[in-house]
Amino acid sequence: MRSDSKGDALKIGIPKEISDGETRVAVVPAMIPPLIKSQYQVLFEAGAGTAASHSDKQYEQAGAAVVKDVRQLYESANVILKVQPPRMHPASRVHEVEMLRSGSTLISLLAPWTNAGTIHKLAKCGVTAFAMEYIPRITRAQSMDVLSSMATVAGYKAVLLAANTMGKMFPLLMTAAGTVPPANVLVLGAGVAGLQAIATAKRLGAKVEAFDPRPAVKEQVKSLGASFVDMEITENVETAGGYAKEQSEEFLRKEREVIGARLAKTHAVICTAQVFGKRAPILITAEMLKLMQPGSVIVDLAAEQGGNCEGVEPGKTVEKSGVTIIGAVNIAATVAVDASQMYSRNIINLFRHLYPKPDAVPDFADEIVKGACVTRNGEIVNEAIRKALNEK
Repeated sequence: MRSDSKGDALKIGIPKEISDGETRVAVVPAMIPPLIKSQYQVLFEAGAGTAASHSDKQYEQAGAAVVKDVRQLYESANVILKVQPPRMHPASRVHEVEMLRSGSTLISLLAPWTNAGTIHKLAKCGVTAFAMEYIPRITRAQSMDVLSSMATVAGYKAVLLAANTMGKMFPLLMTAAGTVPPANVLVLGAGVAGLQAIATAKRLGAKVEAFDPRPAVKEQVKSLGASFVDMEITENVETAGGYAKEQSEEFLRKEREVIGARLAKTHAVICTAQVFGKRAPILITAEMLKLMQPGSVIVDLAAEQGGNCEGVEPGKTVEKSGVTIIGAVNIAATVAVDASQMYSRNIINLFRHLYPKPDAVPDFADEIVKGACVTRNGEIVNEAIRKALNEK
């Protein structure tokens, strides 16, 4: 790791993702020419776009300099754009944070709640780090909202996973051999992932119900052709920033009663309920699984946060009480082409906001910049993250 030299041109580095199963690339070739036109230099690690169907030649034609040595890329770049949090590099045997230049900038998903060591390391190494998932959910930051973009992909793919796993077809079919009734799909949570799951299941011909404790989403659910499962609301379930709040155990008990009443006729459940920075709520208990028909499927998009279904195993498919439970992890990476394109637009929009010109510096008084910044000047500057990590 070496320090920046004054007068360096701003160089953007795009390394190959090394996390297991990650196929996305932080920046697609189509986003390179505008950066070059604006006098930024772009360094791209050879092979970084291959899993997302983008060749090195495409990046070269777009104006990027393709670099074969990852350490050379990190040593040369002022700003590194990534998808996954930094980790130990399997080839160089050096942690990616330690390859970053002191005083340089990292823009990436950082998952600080589960990567405490990496966050402390970023601060210690003098890196200014921005977490894509901490961009404030305000109107002028919508084009940078990677959580919504990736949730769109996840909601779509979750339904396809369910359809591929079930022994039943989704649509109503009237054939010479008789009528095949449509599959009944229940979507838990009507955020971005849930709404996309509803739309996808409807397009496949399923009969869809959706549950969400927020009455405000009822019209959105109905506009997609699904039925909305009502329940009596006894507490506020949404933060001022638009995220779901952690709920009381009594409230969760009532939710489970409402959900349980529908499980006997449900063929597929898509779980999308998450609480930002907290464990996901358990909405389907082990006992409730016994209410479902044998051969039913649950796709749990909250698996990495503990899951909405009791007994889910992140990254694995298990069977319990005759129900197949898919612990979906990093599901956006299974749709690498479009997920990369969406992620690329999000991260470049944030980069442009931070560095509107090659000689600009981020305005840390700005709401977006301040909200997304995790480490700066050798410290963890995000108060919520610093408090949570210090309590661990």
